[in-house]
Amino acid sequence: MSVAKVIVDVPAKQINQTFDYAIPSKLEHVLVPGMRVIVPFGPRKIMGFVIELTTTSTHNKLKEVIDVLDLTPVLTEELLKLGQWLAENTVSLYITAYQVMLPQVLKSQYKKELVRMTDEELEPTMESLFAGRDVVPYTEFSQSTIRYPQLLKAINNGDVSVDYLVKSKITKKTETMIKPGIDAHLLEEAYNDMSTKAKKQRELLAYFIQYPEAINKKQLMSKIDTSSSTIKSLLDKKLLVSTKVEVYRNPFDDSAIVRTAPLTLTVQQDQAITPIKQTIADNTHDVFLLHGVTGSGKTEIYLQAIKDVIDKGQEAIVLVPEISLTPQMVHRFKGRFGSDVAVMHSALSSGEKYDEWRKIYRKEVKVVVGARSAIFAPFENLGIIIIDEEHETSYKQEDQPRYHARDVAIERGKKHQCPVILGSATPTLETYARAKKGVYKLATLSKRTNEKDMPEVKIVDMRNELHQGNRTMFSRKLKEKIETCIEKKEQVVLLLNRRGYSTFVMCRDCGHVKECPHCDIALTYHKNLNQLKCHYCSYEEPMPTICPECSSDLIRYFGTGTQRVEEALTQLIPEARIVRMDVDTTRRKGAHEKLLSQFGNGEADILLGTQMIAKGLDFENVTLVGVLTADSMLHLPDFRSSEKTFQLLTQVSGRAGRHELPGEVIVQTYTPDHYSIELASQYNFNDFYLKEMAMRKTFHYPPYVFLALITISHPNQVKVVQTTQKIVQSLFDSVKEETIILGPTPSPMARIKDRYRYQCMVKYKNEPNLRNIIRNSINQFEADIRKDDLLISVDMQPYQMM
Repeated sequence: MSVAKVIVDVPAKQINQTFDYAIPSKLEHVLVPGMRVIVPFGPRKIMGFVIELTTTSTHNKLKEVIDVLDLTPVLTEELLKLGQWLAENTVSLYITAYQVMLPQVLKSQYKKELVRMTDEELEPTMESLFAGRDVVPYTEFSQSTIRYPQLLKAINNGDVSVDYLVKSKITKKTETMIKPGIDAHLLEEAYNDMSTKAKKQRELLAYFIQYPEAINKKQLMSKIDTSSSTIKSLLDKKLLVSTKVEVYRNPFDDSAIVRTAPLTLTVQQDQAITPIKQTIADNTHDVFLLHGVTGSGKTEIYLQAIKDVIDKGQEAIVLVPEISLTPQMVHRFKGRFGSDVAVMHSALSSGEKYDEWRKIYRKEVKVVVGARSAIFAPFENLGIIIIDEEHETSYKQEDQPRYHARDVAIERGKKHQCPVILGSATPTLETYARAKKGVYKLATLSKRTNEKDMPEVKIVDMRNELHQGNRTMFSRKLKEKIETCIEKKEQVVLLLNRRGYSTFVMCRDCGHVKECPHCDIALTYHKNLNQLKCHYCSYEEPMPTICPECSSDLIRYFGTGTQRVEEALTQLIPEARIVRMDVDTTRRKGAHEKLLSQFGNGEADILLGTQMIAKGLDFENVTLVGVLTADSMLHLPDFRSSEKTFQLLTQVSGRAGRHELPGEVIVQTYTPDHYSIELASQYNFNDFYLKEMAMRKTFHYPPYVFLALITISHPNQVKVVQTTQKIVQSLFDSVKEETIILGPTPSPMARIKDRYRYQCMVKYKNEPNLRNIIRNSINQFEADIRKDDLLISVDMQPYQMM
């Protein structure tokens, strides 16, 4: 008896295991591990992943697998194992780990259909199934007597293709091609026999006598200036045949891409790449930290290392932060490796994502460039994994499974025995500490490739500006510099750490701040709608004119959002042309690229934006960078706030003076003497590292300890507190004496969407069994999780303390 071990799509603790199903004879030689199947589970039919095949089961009576969803496995053998590791490592369920590896199209509810890809005769059983149609619902096949191996054969021959219909959107795109249906000499005979009245038909035949290869139907129609019906009459006579060819949607305009050749490396680049090339040649696994200032040529090192990998017949994954997946970045890789590159990021439509994923899956590309989830690309012969800007927090997934792409990359690097490169001008303290200890190999690039100096950074103390009567958000120095730049036809980048029009609304009489009724957070004012909005649960209400507490009409907004800065700039410097980039202006597909190309083409003088403009941009005409509120991140309840401030200031400073023109940076702050601002202005990573490490050591924070954050939420506050207390108690009973447990304490965001949130934090140095201890502590609440809307989330590497 053949048995499939299946993980079913029921995200519940007690079902987090494989279930045995008998394989029916029709699927006997079709089913392989990594395929998705439909299985009976209780009274319903659900999806599951086949993990392994075996011939025995401990159960006597097994239900049968009903159907297969894929005719080729969607997860490779390595990804199946990786999913198990991921679930264990992040204390999550196997099913969520497997789901996160697949593109959206394969996760949604869909129907399948069979599409005929050829005009040639199919073998009789398939021909009877299609019965003159081009498309057949898959259900018809499964109800027919045709056996799976026959369908598989037709698919492998390219005669038939399986399409997923997602909410009635076709996810594969095809084009109709026309070619001669008979030999050239017969075509000539047909041409001579045809009545001279059938002018267009003769023209078509004459064309194919001269050019016998297949041509796109639309192109043919415009070339011969003919109609579809003329072509159809020749198809009916079997003189021409039509085939459907699958084409990939291309989200990028390849015509604009210029092929580039490798550049000559500087001495520093050469020293950095040599050990990397060696590990590639030796097929060994090592983790390298490429610590290079902005503009020091890290990308060129990546490109040349990838070339070595491709020359060996292997594949490469390159992760870049979602924000810096700009067309600039994509062009760099496509310019070097052409059509060997697939790109995966969130701005693509689900159809485009599916096409890119299938290119990887079908081994049609060698390099994938993408955001976090591209780390699961189904390559089977990986030769290198690169994580650019490795300090970016977007590499950490904030919902289940809460994985960090860096950990997954290292796990895959071990499996494939290939190098992993982490690149950054401001690596995280954890990574840098590992490199200093020799766990990772460190390569440093301290100079820019063009030998230019880093832009000079000037710090402006905004307290002095206030004392001297300047109440605007621009210091006099910054205003002067912006005006000079615009006169010289140079460009300016202004960074503000916020979105919306202003941060909060307060009554100047009684100090009352308008908060969201469902979340413990101040509402944000959005001017164009004159609305107050909650950025957590989307609650909104009109801007009040009088204070609901004391009825005073002295209601004012405080803080500055991008929208408000744009208005103030327009009043201050009316001649400036401004492009604003924040979450609100880049919602639409392609908006990001459009705004950047406007700025790149010189259609604007000032690029004003939130953090999304701090990274990866390279404009030669930018000579001034202004940071409006350097300290808005410093005061968040997060032990990494100094590190994040240092990183952001260093990154944004790197946008100025990248080419011939020298650049300068002006940083406005109310805390000019804070070490993260002071040392960022000197580009002094080493001193910052030493100072910050001393702080972390004193207060017991990573990298001196590991952290685990457990968050409990429920609509009833008493229930939350009691549950958290019990979890804390059970952890206390099981962990080592030196392990610190903090809590229960309300989360910094104590209520979101009418749910109360409490948390406890575990600080530990050596707890090899901690994941199991946490699992056991949570398992005692299984019934409440199932029936009473209790949510318990575990984060083994918390970046979001909120």
